Amino acid sequence: MKIEKFKVLLFLKKTEPDKSGKAPIMGRITLNRTVAQFSTKLSCTPKLWNVRENRLEGKSREAVETNAKIEKLLLAIHAAFNELQERKRDFGAADVRNLFQGSMETQMTLLRLFDRHIEETRERIGIDVCASSMSTYHYARKTLGEFVRKKYKVKDIAFGALNEQFIREYQSYIEVKCGYSNQTSRHHLALLKRICRIAYKEGFSERYHFLHFKIPKQKETTPKALSREDFEKLRDLEIPEKRRSLVLTRDLFLFACYAGTAYADTISITRENLFTDDEGSLWLKYRRKKNELTARVKLLPEAIALIEKYRDDLRETLFPNQLYSTLRANMKILRVLAGLTTELVYHMGRHSFASLVTLEEGVPIETISKMLGHNNIKTTQIYARVTPKKLFEDMDRFIEATKDLELVL
Repeated sequence: MKIEKFKVLLFLKKTEPDKSGKAPIMGRITLNRTVAQFSTKLSCTPKLWNVRENRLEGKSREAVETNAKIEKLLLAIHAAFNELQERKRDFGAADVRNLFQGSMETQMTLLRLFDRHIEETRERIGIDVCASSMSTYHYARKTLGEFVRKKYKVKDIAFGALNEQFIREYQSYIEVKCGYSNQTSRHHLALLKRICRIAYKEGFSERYHFLHFKIPKQKETTPKALSREDFEKLRDLEIPEKRRSLVLTRDLFLFACYAGTAYADTISITRENLFTDDEGSLWLKYRRKKNELTARVKLLPEAIALIEKYRDDLRETLFPNQLYSTLRANMKILRVLAGLTTELVYHMGRHSFASLVTLEEGVPIETISKMLGHNNIKTTQIYARVTPKKLFEDMDRFIEATKDLELVL
């Protein structure tokens, strides 16, 4: 249908004030030649009402709170109007009124659905969700809620009021205002996309809002691994035994260098993850916390020595647990004590295993992929950077293998 006129007018019904002297705020929807009047269920002090602006004047508590509710009301009316337009059928002012009044309290809104999704995700902890990952959901929910309040002056927003512009403004908010990194921004947008997809699938939204919006590509960063010189500095660093926390951090990191384990896996593996093959070699087999894929690695003597160093039959895990915040702080101290010039983080141990300990020693990249528990060898190719030593050795073997070849023209 052709829309010639759509207008929402708010006015006071001064003839029916309540006991406190406040007048009810009424509304009138005009659509083409049809008109529908409704009660906003709001009231205000008559002298504060601005007829031209359809708002309360001033910055009093009454004015601020009532104006916020008016904004939410108008958003709901326009959302109902947009939804009826998308149905591509004729409708009038009464249809708009009936739709928004029927959905104001019962409709599933953006943040309400986000909260529901968080609770549903929480119930899957221990099944296919890690407890530590819940914090990322809460941060994303908090950021989205702040954006809605600052941008639209409401506590929540209907799916009918969303559009592509909303998504782009939210992207700008988290990247510019919040200063989030590319990876964090991608994660927040991915969660918003998931919520919009659920809303469309379950009928809470008339359309899928991410249909023409693409999440920014992840910026490729070269994984950092220790050089052999820095690795040896850290390995041979003498730490007083009284600084047990530092000793534990260094040993946990060295185990990652020798076995390729991530922090979450290092502190959770148990003796049930160890097994001996027919030749008497000790292996570590475990399911990765990140993706539940199986990783297998034949333990080096250095890794076995670390396991024996912390052996405790009363403890279920192979290594004592250390808070990640403590570990991160200790890594900074270790960097200074060892005289390293680059930043030291735990995941560098996994990268060092892939490049320094295995690839440089001639282990095929396909084998390294199985050791690390990757489901795509391309991920391993990013981890396992070719070191200068490896490059020179490969070139020497190539020259040796081709020295007897003759070039025939």
